[in-house]
Amino acid sequence: MRVRTRAGTAVAVAALLATAAVPPATAAPDEPRHLEGTLPSGATYMIDTPARWNGTLLLFSHGYRPAGAPNEAVDATDETTKKLLLSEGYALAGSSYARTGWAVEQAVPDQLATLDVFADRVGPARRTLAWGQSYGGLVTTAIAERHPGRIDGSLSLCGLVQGGVANWNSTLDPAFALKTLLAPGSDFPLTGFADAAEADRTAGELGSAVDKAQDTPAGRARIALAAALHNIPGWNDPKQERPAPHDYEAQQANQYQAVGMMLDAAFGRRQEAEQRAGGNMSWNTGVDYAAMLRKSSGFKEVAALYKAAGLSLRNDLRTLADAPRIKADPAAVRYMTRNIAFTGKLRTPQLDVHTTGDALVPVQVTSAHERAVTAAGSGALLRQGIVDNAGHCTFSPAEQLAALHTVDRRVETGRWGNTSPGALNAEARRSDPTTEARYSAFRPGPYPRPYDLAHPDRPGS
Repeated sequence: MRVRTRAGTAVAVAALLATAAVPPATAAPDEPRHLEGTLPSGATYMIDTPARWNGTLLLFSHGYRPAGAPNEAVDATDETTKKLLLSEGYALAGSSYARTGWAVEQAVPDQLATLDVFADRVGPARRTLAWGQSYGGLVTTAIAERHPGRIDGSLSLCGLVQGGVANWNSTLDPAFALKTLLAPGSDFPLTGFADAAEADRTAGELGSAVDKAQDTPAGRARIALAAALHNIPGWNDPKQERPAPHDYEAQQANQYQAVGMMLDAAFGRRQEAEQRAGGNMSWNTGVDYAAMLRKSSGFKEVAALYKAAGLSLRNDLRTLADAPRIKADPAAVRYMTRNIAFTGKLRTPQLDVHTTGDALVPVQVTSAHERAVTAAGSGALLRQGIVDNAGHCTFSPAEQLAALHTVDRRVETGRWGNTSPGALNAEARRSDPTTEARYSAFRPGPYPRPYDLAHPDRPGS
């Protein structure tokens, strides 16, 4: 693994580890070991090593945890995948983050500190691969961009690879449409909440309006419109029966079920992020919702449901266009840009893997990342794989191992080789023939509102 840390950083890390009283370095183990401890920040770490270590360390970044939620360290996505990786000789490590919520500024240094603890307690890794899921995919990509000397490659599973600013802008859009079309004249806020209680009350008010609207054809059409602005798919939970391509009523019913999850992000999670940022980091000034809808994966569904309801889509889009818009606090945007909007500048290879049916972090986020990486001239280092399944982060162990093996092989050989769906599925079946292999040739459409630092003068183009 290449190490390009600055001398000052190395001294500071050494001092922190000394104060944490980390046990002295040991040789690579001859038997499985499980290590836990506390980092100087107060975050905890977890390390698992196999009896025969292959020299590769997998650094895992976990997903979003709401304020007040349990905050333990984990070093893999699930127990089945963890056992398979250990059986293959990989060492595993991961930390909690010193704070819950939108904790990018704590998560990245806590993960880097975990690498230092691993080197001290286990020994130097021949190769380090960073991987993470959901919000942890954002943390992983932040490490890849900002600390490429600490890792050799990375894997984002269902990650927020569109970045923080784009995430919060895209979360605002469906909430704005729902309030404007389903609760006209209401005065509850969509941003700038006084506290968590106000955010919860507002989510409840808008949720009640959505529930009432679901009882009428016009209301269902309008919910579908809001869902389309976020690209919420019509099949988004593995427990749902998969609708036929043109069964728009069934697709809308599935989207309605996902709106509650979206509202949680749009209010409760937003309030926590705003508190960190010191204000509202989102805006919809200048946004053309009619143009956004035309590019959405849900456009045909929306048009069909409006027609069936005898409702004018043009009039509702005009209502959205004429509604008062929301401006961002520039200081809060700067905070969220630091934590984090991506530059697209990769120095080590990264693979993004996403499901087709993700309502919380729609598959179109991969298009946003590809856009940034291509503009930054790093396109040769990025590959993406799409799994044909509903839900957020609903990958099989086989699919996860195939992705990790692909990144590992890219680092080992210096070439991507065949990363087609067929090749990934073949690797998945070799890795774990007991679980699904569902990589697909699906090509995501554009992300509705990209924002990255590779396009500083035209973030949404």
